[in-house]
Amino acid sequence: MVISAQELRHRYLRYDKSFPHVWCPGCGNGIVMGGLLRAISRLGLEKDEVVLASGIGCSGRMPTYLDFNTLHTTHGRALTFATGVKLAKPSLNVIAIMGDGDATAIGGNHLIHAARRNLNLTAIIINNSIYGMTGGQYSPTTPFGSISATSTYGHIEHAFSIAELVVTAGASFAARATVYHGELMSRLIEQAILKRGFAVVEVISNCHVQYGRKNKLGNAVDMLNGFKDNCVTVNRAAKMTAEELEGKTTIGVLTDREMPISTVEYQKVRERAKKEQE
Repeated sequence: MVISAQELRHRYLRYDKSFPHVWCPGCGNGIVMGGLLRAISRLGLEKDEVVLASGIGCSGRMPTYLDFNTLHTTHGRALTFATGVKLAKPSLNVIAIMGDGDATAIGGNHLIHAARRNLNLTAIIINNSIYGMTGGQYSPTTPFGSISATSTYGHIEHAFSIAELVVTAGASFAARATVYHGELMSRLIEQAILKRGFAVVEVISNCHVQYGRKNKLGNAVDMLNGFKDNCVTVNRAAKMTAEELEGKTTIGVLTDREMPISTVEYQKVRERAKKEQE
């Protein structure tokens, strides 16, 4: 069922408590939040069936605005808290919302081991290529050669490719979209929530204040148009040469596979242990 933006606001937002929000005008975080709410609405989930956990950073503010069971946790530890919730009450739909620095720097080990364990939860990683909240330092996804507050002469390290990283680490589902491709992003989030196993959606977003300005990428609209011009679908990319793919970002589903789920296997161990003690 499709509902209006006003209905979404009244149903899911703490609109009378937590606003106005702290995000910069034009920030992609609001687009991701809207896409998440539309996915949850289409799935018909009750608010008490959803847990949203975040760490620290611009994206970490999202649980403050949403009227679910929410956890605003410490830096890099959103998946740790989400894991605990899922183990304690497997019936809940647990979603971890993180930024690129939060998920792949201090939280990097948690990310790869959550994928390796194939925990039955969803991770949404908003990748804006920078630490936006704390002053514009480079992150693990800042492109080589980019200017940041901590690489004023050009970044000398190479960037993680988040979606491909979690595929290699063992996630059941991995996908990528951008905040320009809002409908695709929302549909991928919906797929990720439905997926049994560890499901990751990387959302390429703009930080036109801390990243775009320093790298002469223009304003928010310019950066979104850049996503439009430089993204290709996974299916189209499969037919392109390496030269044609140079500088392009693939969007869509990178992997969707069935694998043993950690929480299910854990329950089996518990049942075997109980029988042995009878």
